[in-house]
Amino acid sequence: MSTRRELSQEQTKALHDGLVIPAHPLALNASRQLNERYQRALSRYYMASGAGGVAVGVHSTQFEIRDKQFNLFEKVLGLAAEEVKKAELNRPFIQVAGICGPTEQAVEEAEIAAGLGYDVGLVSMGGLQSLTEQELLRRIEKVAEIIPVFGFYLQPSVGGRVLSFDFWKEFADITGVVAIKMAPFNRYQTIDVVRAVCGSKRRDEIALYTGNDDNIVNDLLTTYRFTINGQPVEKKIVGGLLGHWAVWTHKAVALLEEIKAVRGDESIASSWLTRNIEVTDSNAVLFDTANGFAGCIPGIHEVLRRQGLLEGIWCLNPHEELSPGQSEEFDRIYRDYPHLVDDEFVSAHLEKWLS
Repeated sequence: MSTRRELSQEQTKALHDGLVIPAHPLALNASRQLNERYQRALSRYYMASGAGGVAVGVHSTQFEIRDKQFNLFEKVLGLAAEEVKKAELNRPFIQVAGICGPTEQAVEEAEIAAGLGYDVGLVSMGGLQSLTEQELLRRIEKVAEIIPVFGFYLQPSVGGRVLSFDFWKEFADITGVVAIKMAPFNRYQTIDVVRAVCGSKRRDEIALYTGNDDNIVNDLLTTYRFTINGQPVEKKIVGGLLGHWAVWTHKAVALLEEIKAVRGDESIASSWLTRNIEVTDSNAVLFDTANGFAGCIPGIHEVLRRQGLLEGIWCLNPHEELSPGQSEEFDRIYRDYPHLVDDEFVSAHLEKWLS
């Protein structure tokens, strides 16, 4: 077996400093076939916005890309990798590949991703309810032999499962785990992960990222402090890997930079708590929480469609559509929180990205 890919020193430093990593959507045409022109334009948009990476083959890219009838997994990952290579960025950029399924499938996807030049694998535990926690850990070890691992705590309402503190404690000790995305949408379970990492000898090797779309700003502002073996240990959630950041990405980059500037201040102004509510309110519409997340992928598509970054909101699954009233709720978000929207930035560059 070939030697596992490793992050460069520059990439590792950037990962621990904190990055905006959008979860890349899938651009389709009216026939629900891959629209390569718009798929490439989205990658260009994220890089031009200042994102520090991009995650492809994840939930926002639609898991159906793996189905035999579509067979788009390698194709879609390849398109993003081509755009990153062509961009010749003079800054660290991390390409994250979504990896899922049973061990055999996960290993195969990791090999494809590594072969395409991806830096890290975001390994989902979704849809594996029959596996024990020990079997899940062995699966992670197999993937980590091929590509560095970005752990992923997925909320149970969209296919994840509750995982124990002891699971995350062992997870953090696995060589090759470089980061963990926490998206249980649950404060107790988020604390479990951070405390487990703080108790690991590898705690300084693991960067923590939020996927808690209901608490983005607060996650990024909070210092977690625990007593480990009688000594205080602190850890911060430094960045985000988010479907929410697949839209209005230019503003998300500015937001994270603002947060970095005040993150060490113990007397955070209440205005940041208000900002957290604004972002969470926007996310509730984007991810369609009123309808159990039924319209979350079409919601991402709708924002990008309004900006001209997608031609339509089509998904591979024709039943995935905006929920009743979701479009009107977007109108409200645009009216109430114009400072969260990056329409002017997109408009100024759209023609170039689509060329």
